Amino acid sequence: MRDTCFAFDLDGTVTKQELLPLIAGSLNLEKEMRLLTSLTINGAIPFEDSFRLRCACLKSAPISEVKSIVDDVELDENLVSFIKKNPHQCAIVTGNLDVWIAPLAEKLGCMCFSSTAIVKDGQLAEVGSVLRKNHPVLELKKQFKRVVAVGDGVNDMPMFDAADIRIAYGGVHPPAKQLVQMADFVTFSGSALCRMLNTLL
Repeated sequence: MRDTCFAFDLDGTVTKQELLPLIAGSLNLEKEMRLLTSLTINGAIPFEDSFRLRCACLKSAPISEVKSIVDDVELDENLVSFIKKNPHQCAIVTGNLDVWIAPLAEKLGCMCFSSTAIVKDGQLAEVGSVLRKNHPVLELKKQFKRVVAVGDGVNDMPMFDAADIRIAYGGVHPPAKQLVQMADFVTFSGSALCRMLNTLL
């Protein structure tokens, strides 16, 4: 059994932008996306229902167009460097759809766990399954002695709950208060985060 695996959230952690709002912006659907996001944060809509609704709003975008948008998203260079140096010990754990994030998964070259999509004629037909973020961590714990989780949002709480070490990262925006309460460490600097990760290798 290998020693340590590092499980990273994608949006706002490895990326410097949230992907769904970015895709929505290209379709002039920012208002709808903001409303659904706000209702989710306030607890009016469960996360899985909200995610399916947000994806439904973006159905009209061809998969190829979304991939192009995602491929150009700015990444946290410190985390990308760490992941590329340790690809067999790193995993992306994201609720985003597999077909949308394929360019990033390929670019990072590590394990990737995501929600799945059903595609017809080059467009999103429906969401196949929504990832529960604790499940990948539990699977990784069968292969590694410990799992370090790095995230920023409320939807990372299940991942933190299953991990051995929890790091709340505020590289793009302050991490959610609930996540900070669960965290063993909190950092706002990508370089400081990677120094910490290197001590845990």
